[in-house]
Amino acid sequence: MTTMTDSSVREFKMPDVGEGLTEAEILKWYVQPGDTVTDGQVVCEVETAKAAVELPIPYDGVVRELHFPEGTTVDVGTSIIAVAVGDGAAAAAEPVQEAVAEEPRPEGRQPVLVGYGVSTSSTKRRPRKGAEAPAAAQAPSAAIQAELNGHGTAAPAAPAAPATGDRPLAKPPVRKLAKDLGVDLATVVPSGPDGVITREDVHAAVSAPEPAQTAPRPETPAPSPSAPASYDTTRETRIPVKGVRKATAAAMVGSAFTAPHVTEFVTVDVTRTMKLVEELKQDKEYTGLRVNPLLLIAKALLVAIKRNPDINASWDEAAQEIVVKHYVNLGIAAATPRGLIVPNIKDAHARTLPQLAGSLGELVSTAREGKTSPAAMQGGTVTITNVGVFGVDTGTPILNPGESAILAVGAIKLQPWVHKGKVKPRQVTTLALSFDHRLVDGELGSKVLADVAAVLEQPKRLISWA
Repeated sequence: MTTMTDSSVREFKMPDVGEGLTEAEILKWYVQPGDTVTDGQVVCEVETAKAAVELPIPYDGVVRELHFPEGTTVDVGTSIIAVAVGDGAAAAAEPVQEAVAEEPRPEGRQPVLVGYGVSTSSTKRRPRKGAEAPAAAQAPSAAIQAELNGHGTAAPAAPAAPATGDRPLAKPPVRKLAKDLGVDLATVVPSGPDGVITREDVHAAVSAPEPAQTAPRPETPAPSPSAPASYDTTRETRIPVKGVRKATAAAMVGSAFTAPHVTEFVTVDVTRTMKLVEELKQDKEYTGLRVNPLLLIAKALLVAIKRNPDINASWDEAAQEIVVKHYVNLGIAAATPRGLIVPNIKDAHARTLPQLAGSLGELVSTAREGKTSPAAMQGGTVTITNVGVFGVDTGTPILNPGESAILAVGAIKLQPWVHKGKVKPRQVTTLALSFDHRLVDGELGSKVLADVAAVLEQPKRLISWA
C-alpha cells in the first residue's frame, strides 16, 4: 500500500456561506471516496439557516474521505471532506477497504486539556462533529486521572482507571465547580444527555446527605436520565426544526416581541387593475415575462413609498436613530418546501415595469427551486406577502426583522360592489399593512395604505404619480 503524507491531503472546511452563520446541514454529497475532483467542481449541497447552497471544491485531487454523512449539521470551520492532492492523489485512489485493513489503528492518545480528548469511558456519547473517537485509549497516569476527576495535582494519587473506564463525564466548567465545592464527580448521578454530569447535578450532590464511608458502593448501575415521553408514531409525526424553518421561527419571535406592530386594512375594487394585467399580457414588450396582479401591486407599493419616503426606514436600537433608506429593496415572501423565505429585489424603485416583471419572475422561480442565495435575502427594506394565492382574504403579517412595513394582499374575488351608483359584481381584494409603530405613526401608515389602494383602483395613477 502506498503511504500518503499529511502534506498531500487537503481538508476542505465548511465555509461561512451566509454572512455570519455558524453552522450548515449537509443535504447531499455529489462525490464519494475515490472520486476524482477538479477545482470548482460542486461536491455537496448544504442548507444554512437562510438557503440551500452548493459548495465547490477549491483544488484538484482524489476524494480520500467524507467526514460527515448526509443530514449532519456541521459547524462552520469544521473539515467536511479530505482530498488527496499532488503525489497523494494516486495513493488515495487505492481501494478504501484495502487501506483500512492494512493501516494499523492507533493504540490511543492522552488528552491535552482537562475534560477533553479521548475518553476511556464505556458510556456511549454523542459523536463529536469531526470524527469518531478511538474505541479504546491508554489509561492515564494516577496524577492525570486525579486532575481529570477535579482533585488537582496536589490530591493523593488515585488508582489507574480500569481498561473499560468509568471516569465521570463532565465539561471543564462543571469539573471546576465540583472541585470548588469539594464534590467527587464519581458520586454524582448524571442527568445530562448520554450520562453527562451537569452543574445542577453537582449542586444536587452538595445538598444530598453524605453516604456512610464504610458502606460499599452499590453494584446496581446509576439511574439513567428520565426517558423522553413516548408518542404514538402512527398518529403523530415529529419534524426537527432546523435550517431555514428554525431561522424563520427565531426571526419572527424576535420581530413580534421587539417591534410594536400596528395593522390597518382596506378593501378595494381592483377591477381596472385586473383589466390592465390582461392587456399587459398581450403586449409584445412583456413576452416571456411573468405578468400577474402581484406585479402591479408591487409597483403600486413602490409609488406609495415614493410619495411617503419615511415609511422606508429601520430602527437602530443601539444608536437610538431612525434610518431612512433612499432605496427600496422589495422583499417578496415565498413559501418553499424548506420553509418561508423572503428574498428581495435590489433597488426595485429604479426598475421599469418590464424590468420589475423580469425580477419578480426570476425571484419566484429561484425560490421554488430552493436555490435562493443568502445575499438575495439580505438588506430588505419593505416586504409584500401574497396570502391571496391560498384563498385567504387577508391577515396580520409580522414584520421581516429590520424592516418597517409589510403589505399583505388577500384573494381577489368577484364580489357585489357599489359602482357608479349601482351594485355590480367587481373584482375586490383586501389589503393589510403592518408597520413598526416606533417609527411609523398612524397617519404615515394610513397614507401609504391609502395610496396603494388608490393606485390599484385607478391604475392610471401609475403615470400621474410615478
